[in-house]
Amino acid sequence: MPDASSQPAERTIFYVSDGTGITAETFGHSLMTQFEHLRVRQVRLPFVNSAEKAMEARRRIDEQAQTDRYRPIVFSTLVDISVNEVVRRANCRFLDLFATFVEPLEQEFGLKSTHTVGRSHMVGDTGQYNRRIDAINYSLAHDDGQAHADLASAEVILVGVSRSGKTPTSLYLAMQFGIKAANYPLIPEDFERKRLPDALYPYKRKLFGLSITPARLAEVRHERRPGSTYASLQNCKREVSEAEAMMRREGIRWLSTTNKSIEEIATTIVEDLQLRD
Repeated sequence: MPDASSQPAERTIFYVSDGTGITAETFGHSLMTQFEHLRVRQVRLPFVNSAEKAMEARRRIDEQAQTDRYRPIVFSTLVDISVNEVVRRANCRFLDLFATFVEPLEQEFGLKSTHTVGRSHMVGDTGQYNRRIDAINYSLAHDDGQAHADLASAEVILVGVSRSGKTPTSLYLAMQFGIKAANYPLIPEDFERKRLPDALYPYKRKLFGLSITPARLAEVRHERRPGSTYASLQNCKREVSEAEAMMRREGIRWLSTTNKSIEEIATTIVEDLQLRD
């Protein structure tokens, strides 16, 4: 194993795919999070589905290796064997996700896989695809409390102070699980009244709260409105305290988003509310 002191401050990770590259990136990112002190530069190379594109991908990887003076890590979901072999010959640490998992499954099942480019996009049926599109449109229309209509169709309604992670969580639930998620900010007026927004009470069983540490909230808000009362630590402490007290008082399940990934947050919500795709 190389001496840690000789390692560069940053390593380059390539996600190479004949499709969008999302599968390779998701899997690779999950692995890289196990190395918490390693800084990485991530590059996605999608739609590498011909010999010419494979050569271009190989050129970019080789150039990066020369620049970094360390070989990049490549996560590949390339299906075409000839295209895969071109990229594999780059100066890199090549991790072939299909070879790692498909070949053992072929042996186990006694069947040859189709090796069809883009097959993953045909796994789900049209109904599932349409459900996710509908959920995305719904979540966008019901972001930040901007629409009261049709809350009955929501499968979950996220509540929390401004910038606690409600919008990205809503969209992730829609895109990954096909869940219609609305979200509402808890604002100072709600804390003064010591009540949730009136529109939410008929759907209280669908509510799930998101919180965040005041220090982290202040950092996030300073990026949006630096130097404002809105972003001050004192104001953030007050809002977070009031919001958490309200959620406890109203019996709303909640979690802190501070040290959790969007995947963890969404999965917890799905499990707690027993929502399923």
